Amino acid sequence: MPPHSQSKAANRTDILDIFINTNYKDGTPLSDSDITGLLIALLFAGQHTSSITSTWTALFILKDKAIMERIMKEQASVAGDEISYDTVQEMELMHNCMREALRMHPPLVLLMRKVKQDLNFNAGGRDYLVPKGDTVMISPSVGMRIPTVFPNPDTFDPDRYAPPREEHKQPYAYLGFGGGMHSCMGQNFAFVQVKTVLSVMFSMYEMEFIPDEMPDCDYEAMVVGPKGDCRVRYKARE
Repeated sequence: MPPHSQSKAANRTDILDIFINTNYKDGTPLSDSDITGLLIALLFAGQHTSSITSTWTALFILKDKAIMERIMKEQASVAGDEISYDTVQEMELMHNCMREALRMHPPLVLLMRKVKQDLNFNAGGRDYLVPKGDTVMISPSVGMRIPTVFPNPDTFDPDRYAPPREEHKQPYAYLGFGGGMHSCMGQNFAFVQVKTVLSVMFSMYEMEFIPDEMPDCDYEAMVVGPKGDCRVRYKARE
């Protein structure tokens, strides 16, 4: 098989072809290894994280009947019988439920960044140096349950994002999609995707959460999903 750089398909715009025809700033083409890594990252980000976030969000909503009732009222008010891109954008409660599910159960245990140059900073009156070449890690699962930032952090409370509280607006408090210049560039699509899936599902079925408690987190998995008893009861809406 010839190298990918010698296989230029004309007038194609699929993502694989875009990667094949993309060069670095210095003009160097992407290697086969680069392209494979980008495709794995794309498939990983678009499938596992969204499916698990949909599951956690649905379970939290279904477990709290008051929130479920508010969700259905929002759906009727905003979307009626037609779920579209525009109506999905107006679903503030659904949006905040997804935010809160990600705060309580972010899909990744650790976020890691390699320090490209010496970093000096002051915290609590003390000076610190993070040397070039070190790897800095943060756990969103821990960081987003700090009670001084998110009061009652173990309680599912989507209203914490609504005015006047807006607890997520403290810089770097909310890490559902990472932070800084390398935060997830697919977050806007993720909100549309998950909100659409749940809106269609709730509009088609009456659903009920069956277990007594929320399932445990599967920290042994690559993406932190629920394990154990995740049953729901459902029937088609008339």
